[in-house]
This record gives sequence, structure tokens and C-alpha cells, in this order.
Amino acid sequence: MKIYTRKKKPALYGFLVFSIVVVAAVAVLFGVTQTTGFNGLPYITLIMPAYFAITLAVLIAALIKQLQYNPYSYNTIYYFGFSLLVSTVLVTHIVTAVNYFSSPEGYRLRDMAEIVRNSARQYMIITLPFLAVFSVGLLISNIVLMKKEGKKVKNMLGIILAISLLGGEALLIWLGSVLGGVWDKVTDLLCAVFIYAECMLFGTIFADVFAAVHLPERNKDYIIILGCRMSKDGTPTPLLRARIDKAIEFYDRQVNETGRSAIFVPSGGKGGDEPLSEAECMARYLISKGFAPEQIILEDESRNTMENMIFSFRKLPEDAKCAFSTTNYHVFRSGIASNRACKHKAEGIGADTKWYFWPNASVREFIGLLKGHRGKQLLVLSGLIAIYLFLSFI
Repeated sequence: MKIYTRKKKPALYGFLVFSIVVVAAVAVLFGVTQTTGFNGLPYITLIMPAYFAITLAVLIAALIKQLQYNPYSYNTIYYFGFSLLVSTVLVTHIVTAVNYFSSPEGYRLRDMAEIVRNSARQYMIITLPFLAVFSVGLLISNIVLMKKEGKKVKNMLGIILAISLLGGEALLIWLGSVLGGVWDKVTDLLCAVFIYAECMLFGTIFADVFAAVHLPERNKDYIIILGCRMSKDGTPTPLLRARIDKAIEFYDRQVNETGRSAIFVPSGGKGGDEPLSEAECMARYLISKGFAPEQIILEDESRNTMENMIFSFRKLPEDAKCAFSTTNYHVFRSGIASNRACKHKAEGIGADTKWYFWPNASVREFIGLLKGHRGKQLLVLSGLIAIYLFLSFI
């Protein structure tokens, strides 16, 4: 899929208005059914699966459009994550509709509110096998990581997340089976908050993987290489060397396919315990591979990813077509930094890393992404809580 081919990002304002109309219609049907002899249950039962089917179609279409407009966006996470959630809610309401029309006498109005409220719990039950496989894989990769890289706290994030996912889901499912009354409604609310975080996690994984495997269009003028720690002797570490080699690989592929060469922009300053700047280290490696100094522009002031992008783009023409090379798990977050830094539509190239390193690093990226978008997280969670409070009082 080609990215940056769509000029406008997907807008869901029309769908928001449609959703408000549907909610209002269902609320009216609830009210009329409670206060008159009219039976609105058949209509509610049909409206709910139809609405969630339309919602799923809208979210999938929005995800595709977002990838074409700009994949390095939090919207990519939201569209994919909520597509997962809506798909399971849709299954719940299809089953409910089939059961209702098979024996309508077994359903009351309050049953419909409980079914909507219990959707989060149903999602957890349906996805538990997939979550278990994911968590076990995360545990295994983290155990190997600690054996290889040491028992540091940052190397244990995958284990902490895996235990939290499995333990939290098992606890909430158990509580839902033993508690009643108001506590049952509290459990439903906690399930909704839990699966929101779960959907964001899987949305982040999707965004990371898409960004890492995407191959940029071979029309680039510049290839920025994002720096990281070098060896004490001033040579690239395996992680840094992989980023440079991936940039060279893309350069060669572009030349072979289009005959178009590009200029390398190694980016990274000098740390307090480093013998030279990361940019100089990368430049020396490029020269050792046969590239002339004229094919290299140094950016040796930056200290983090955002500065990599800001300071690199300052050295380039405004209309330059750019790619950037970094480690696979870091492409998505780097793309966000690129868009925020200078509005450059640069495309990322993901260098391979050891299989056991990526899962734990992805967890760090997930935490970093959530921290960087706290406002939207709070807004969505507040809306989710408001919906569940409303359902609890019906």
C-alpha cells in the first residue's frame, strides 16, 4: 500500500451525527416501551447489530484511508483497536438477535441494557485464548531477553505486561461470575476500561508492524539515519550498524530500480561518554562501505528522536523527498516525530533486530505513545465511563 497518497485524513463527523441519532432512537424506544404498552424490543434488537455492522465498516474504511493519508498517527491505533472491539460486540448482538426472535418471551427491556453493558465482558471471554497465546509469547521472549541482556527493570516490561493482562482478565471474568447487584455493574465498567487498554495495545502492535514492514517508494532524495549508542571504540554497535545497513540496502534498491541516487543524513550528537558523535561514527562506516563524503550530510547536534528529525530537516530543502532508517520497533514513533517536527512526509525503513528484543521494546513504545497522547486517552475513557453509567441506571 502506498502512503501519503490521500490529501485529506478520514473525517468521521458524519458518522458521529449518525451515532447520536441511533442512540437517541434507541433511548426513545426504551422510554416508550417502559411507559406505554408499545413493545420496542424487536426494533432495538435489530437496530443494535445493524449499527455495529455499519460502525465496523466505517472503522475499517477509515483505517485504510488513514494508512494512505498518514500511517504515523495515533488514529491508526484507534481505528484498528476499536475495529477489534466492535467486531466482537457485533457478534454478541447478532447472537442476541437470533436468540430473541427464536424465543421473544424470554427477554425483557432491562435484558437489552445488560447485554450492551456486558459486551465488554463478552469481548474478554471471546479474546481470552488469543490474549493467552500473546502473553505466553511475550513471557518467553522476555525470559530470553533477560538471559541475554541482563535482569534490568526495562527488560522486564514484557513480563509485567503479560502477567497484568492474564491476571487482570482472569480476575475480572471471575468477579463477573460471583458478584451481583451494583458490584456486577462496577465489574462491567472495569472490564470496559481494561479492554480499552487492550485494544490500544493491539492497535499499537498493528501500527508498529505496518510501519516496520512498509517499503518506501523508491524516489527519495535523502535518507536520514537515526543514531543510537555506539561502541566505546567509536564503531557502530550491532543495533546502529543494522540501521546503517538498512539505509544502504534501500539506497542500492532505489538505484537499481530507478537509477536515482540519494544523500545520506546520519543524525545523532555526542554523548558525555562517547568518543565522537553518532553522526560521525555512522559517516565513517558509510565511507568504509565505499560512499564518498560528498554523499553524506552530518547532523551531529541532536540528542533524541524529535531533535533527529528537527535538526536533520533544517539541513534539507523544504520539498525534499526523504526516508528515515531506524530499528523496526521504532519506525512508527519516529514517523510521528517526523510529522510533528517539520510536517515532512518522510517514510520509515525498519532495520531488523533480535527476535527476543522486539516484543519488550514494543511494550516501551506502547507506554511512550500512551504518555504522549494523554489528553485523547482521558477524553475517550471519560466517554466510555459515561456510557456505562448511563446503561447502569436504565
